[in-house]
Amino acid sequence: MSFWNSALGAEIRYHQAGAWRTRSVEAGRTGDHVIMIGGLTGHAEGFVRNVVPLAERGLQVHAIDAIGHGFTDKPLDVTYHAPLFTEHLLAFMDALAIERAHIVGQSLGGWIALHTARHHPERIGKIVFATGAGILLDDDASRRESADVHARVRDVTKKAVDTPTHASVRTRLEWLMADPASVTDELVEARYRIYTRPDSRLAMPKMVAEQPGEENRSYLLTEADLVTIPHEVLVLWSDQNPTTRAEVGRRASELLPNGSFELITDAGHWPMFEQPEQFNKLAGEFLVGHGG
Repeated sequence: MSFWNSALGAEIRYHQAGAWRTRSVEAGRTGDHVIMIGGLTGHAEGFVRNVVPLAERGLQVHAIDAIGHGFTDKPLDVTYHAPLFTEHLLAFMDALAIERAHIVGQSLGGWIALHTARHHPERIGKIVFATGAGILLDDDASRRESADVHARVRDVTKKAVDTPTHASVRTRLEWLMADPASVTDELVEARYRIYTRPDSRLAMPKMVAEQPGEENRSYLLTEADLVTIPHEVLVLWSDQNPTTRAEVGRRASELLPNGSFELITDAGHWPMFEQPEQFNKLAGEFLVGHGG
């Protein structure tokens, strides 16, 4: 069965977000706006099992390809550091006249959400920080682990991006999942077609070098940064995340003034795709609750 069956009723639309044409999978016509953003070299298909279920809770949902990703423009005259992704997010919101939006950010998307909330707090509502990147705790062990994670993510992603084949794409996707069977032929084909687009072949190696690179680490959110973010943040982790330990997410939730923590079971780095029922219930209840 196609995973797109989960998104029946949604629309694929393109918006001019500033200088960058941006793809969005959308559902819902009323309620608060929710923007969903995936991880490094990810794309909106990662949220294909979440867009309609969240819209059915009374939300306007937009799962976007971040700048440099998916079918969104991939400029070469930019640096793929945290401020660029925030600029693109705000440009997307401006294009749709969205004054304030909740953000569901997975991995890199979580980093974008917190970075934007810190620098443009009035534009961001609630945040679902799902197996998120961009956190740098103070202790030496966590700092070493963070550097190791960045290097590992860069290396495993580079192998898939530099010379994409169906086999290398499958290996990269299986690394993300708790159960390799979650990686269907359809998902492999979707990512392979994205990775082999001419614009992807030009831009993705640059992005994979810059985004997890040493210079971008200056934008990591430290403990001192986290305590200044007043937004309601649901830190969602998984029990088999291959990047950062759940303890890091739990500690981040304790530092955030209005943070909470939930653990999704039997999932890797893509809990929204592997365990959509758990994910949609937790995220949905959080986003439609009071205080939004």
